[in-house]
Amino acid sequence: MRSGNSAERWTISRWSTLRLSVLTAVAAVGVGMLTVGAHAVSGAGQSSAPPSATGVQAIVPAAAWSDQNGVLDQLHGVGVLKVGDTYYAYGEDKTNGGQFTAVACYSSTDLVTWKRGPNALSLQASGDLGPNRVIERPKVLYNAATHKYVMWMHVDSTNYGDARAGVAESSTPCGPYTYLGSSRPLGQLSRDLNLFEDTDGTAYLLSEDRNNGLRIDKLSDNYESVVSPVAVLADYEAPAMVKSGGMYYLFGSHLTGWNTNDNDYTTATSLAGPWSPWKTFAPAGTNTFDSQTSTIVPVAGNKGTTYIYVGDRWKPSDLFDSAPIWLPISIGGGRAALQWVPSWTLEVAQGTWSPQIRTDTYEAGGPGTTLADGAAVTTCTGCTGESAVSGLGTLTFDDIRVPTPGQYTMTIRYVNPENTDKHAQLSADGQAPVTIAFPPTGNGNTTGVAVATLNLHAGSNTLRFGKTGDTAPAIDTVAVPQPG
Repeated sequence: MRSGNSAERWTISRWSTLRLSVLTAVAAVGVGMLTVGAHAVSGAGQSSAPPSATGVQAIVPAAAWSDQNGVLDQLHGVGVLKVGDTYYAYGEDKTNGGQFTAVACYSSTDLVTWKRGPNALSLQASGDLGPNRVIERPKVLYNAATHKYVMWMHVDSTNYGDARAGVAESSTPCGPYTYLGSSRPLGQLSRDLNLFEDTDGTAYLLSEDRNNGLRIDKLSDNYESVVSPVAVLADYEAPAMVKSGGMYYLFGSHLTGWNTNDNDYTTATSLAGPWSPWKTFAPAGTNTFDSQTSTIVPVAGNKGTTYIYVGDRWKPSDLFDSAPIWLPISIGGGRAALQWVPSWTLEVAQGTWSPQIRTDTYEAGGPGTTLADGAAVTTCTGCTGESAVSGLGTLTFDDIRVPTPGQYTMTIRYVNPENTDKHAQLSADGQAPVTIAFPPTGNGNTTGVAVATLNLHAGSNTLRFGKTGDTAPAIDTVAVPQPG
């Protein structure tokens, strides 16, 4: 969470009550039939990834990702921890806007599809986790000595006057966690925070102290308290750290409230310093591709290590729909560099990634599509072909083709001019449909992007969109990735 001007930053979504009713309705919808299929209207590029019998699962930065219940993933201010072959993600659930709702826990083995588990922390009647409280940037480490998962988080009041760090623990990755309390570490202010575990097992708290700067403090052996200061750097927020080749890389954001900025990084061979001058890691002027650092995720495999930059695109008027961006970041030799990749694939076992640049795109309402049950082609000047299919009913794409069977991540371009999420169901060849959330796009001619991963057969597939209840977006195109 940002920690600039607190009065300006703290916006509670006025649509929280409406959203809760919509999500309840979505959860109650059965898995009724839906249909979709179409002829490709465009293709592009060539992926460096080899053909795969498991399809193509892609990461699309800033796209809307839905969990297994069709609810937009709440991976805000996220922390990621690998346990065995499973990655766990801990995020701020923004159902109630700025006020604490829960710390959501998700699991994934591919970092593409995420399953929501039980809340790691839930709203309580009073105290730090009670109503009208702020809980941000949950981060978790596993303590091998105590066999406990230890979570740290920023704890505050709605005017950001408390500036404390909270601690919780659990014997399982998702918990639920037992909350142990909060404090100002070593008596200092603490807002945006993160955790770092060194190769020797020593853990550190990274914490923004407005009075002094960005702190690196050593944690106790059980990771549950701060025992000594290590370094104080310039005042940056949203810290994240990784170690590569014996060098520490510390990332952070300038203090600009909700507005994004060119985030910086610094390096050192010792946590105590000296630290190098701060410098940008994304192209100057991009405001870190309109994001703020949340965490850096190392994915180590048998052929190398891919580092993933995870950043938040804060949307203060609707925090629930704030989009995260996940991008591969180059780290090594004392340098870090981030470039925009519209879609990319990750081989988790190998620790390698490839740009996914070959797709077949199908236009809703075009050749090879069937509209029924009230679906109709409508004008949309910002859409492909200046049209989209609205009023789902049923939209069927009759001939979606892939060369190999497996899981494919489809990118759906859509329009939602309303002020709350809409939902639709998508099925492939009569399989059980998945429900997809489509956040607001701003107006009737502005498109957004959502993703869904479905199992496809080799050859021709029929895809079917259908609405859930009385609400559905207008569909512009569906892009299906192709193996190289």
